Amino acid sequence: MAGSKKSNDKPAKACDKSTKSKGSSSKEDKSGDASGGGKLKPATSINVRHILCEKHSKKEEALTKLRDGAKFDEVAREFSEDKARQGTGADVVLGGSLGWKIRGALDATFEKAAYDLEPSTTGNPKYVEVKTGHGYHIIMVEGRK
Repeated sequence: MAGSKKSNDKPAKACDKSTKSKGSSSKEDKSGDASGGGKLKPATSINVRHILCEKHSKKEEALTKLRDGAKFDEVAREFSEDKARQGTGADVVLGGSLGWKIRGALDATFEKAAYDLEPSTTGNPKYVEVKTGHGYHIIMVEGRK
């Protein structure tokens, strides 16, 4: 008789990284996985920024700038092709900010990647790359609630 063995193990949840997750530059590796392997608390809304590029090569240029330590909002102003960002005045100042977005308000692929990100700052961003029907996105999250 094998004996009755109680299992308190919770089902393993794989961390789906089908999108390419990137941290800040390699010299800042200590902040690359500040979550310590823990799960993020569920959120109903996120404060999100993105850089949208129609061409892969332009997205790669933006990634190079980020890896070299440039601030996310500055790279967004220079590289993003988001139509909402192409205005003058306040629109240009946004630096890729989409503001607070609730679940269901974004493209499904974009939203899944964004909600899986932990918050960071524009000066030391934790970002992820995804491709949607709109183009190539580099996404970062500034806040969750």
